[in-house]
Amino acid sequence: MTQGFVRVGNQEIGPDRPVFTIAEIGINHNGSLETAMKLVDAAVEAGCDAVKFQKRTIEIVYTPEELAKPRASVFGASNGDLKRGLEFGREQYRQIDSYCKAKKISWFASCWDERSVDFIAEFDPPCFKIASASLTDDALLKYHRRLRKPIILSTGMSDLALIEHAVSVLGSNDLVLMHCTSTYPSDPAELNLRGINTLAARFGVPVGYSGHEVGLQTTVAAVALGARAIERHLTLDRSMWGSDQSASVEPQGFARLVRDVRVIEKALGDGAIRIYESERPIIQKLRRVQ
Repeated sequence: MTQGFVRVGNQEIGPDRPVFTIAEIGINHNGSLETAMKLVDAAVEAGCDAVKFQKRTIEIVYTPEELAKPRASVFGASNGDLKRGLEFGREQYRQIDSYCKAKKISWFASCWDERSVDFIAEFDPPCFKIASASLTDDALLKYHRRLRKPIILSTGMSDLALIEHAVSVLGSNDLVLMHCTSTYPSDPAELNLRGINTLAARFGVPVGYSGHEVGLQTTVAAVALGARAIERHLTLDRSMWGSDQSASVEPQGFARLVRDVRVIEKALGDGAIRIYESERPIIQKLRRVQ
């Protein structure tokens, strides 16, 4: 099947288009708006196309029993204290929205429940991201589709049958799939980067790569294998407190990643075998028979 294009804001994701680069801020801001703004700055400096956050309605996503579990953090003694402390409210997102517009970088979020979808929709994002954990939530998939926005769906923790079902619920229009392994950090032996081509051939939609591994080389390899979008977690410092920090990329690393992706794009070419004009003086110099 031939891949189509998905327009996200002013950019297109698909064949022969620049790879769409996403810096996932997620919850690496640790509940600090100041840290979130610094992460936006780092993404802009790296040359990313978009930043992504996560949004949850805590009482919907988690059971009372889960929220009551002991878990010490700067926010309190329970898991609920932690989860609530990591969530931004409307005023914080207004500031994030204004800041990203001023910095000319797109932003969107993965929403883990219907109320969060409505919340983020108030800011008219260019697309919605659906996390791997939500791939089997048919009601949430359908709820996203009613807003008629492009959808980027991660496929971690899923086999082909589960992905086929999710695509049947969402439809393939304005859909980008992200090949993904949902361990933090991921073992390179479990990344299965050739799955990018498997998904592209099966579904005929643009396929990207969402990585949680340590290092950058496998993400660059994903682009060489045909990934049309990449997503990595961004952190100011991998030693910071937080569950996602160790599987994240620091600002200088993210800048190198985006730089290398742009080089790979140029190097891949179109596949047509030709003599380049730059080679003709070499022909004159080195070939005995012409």
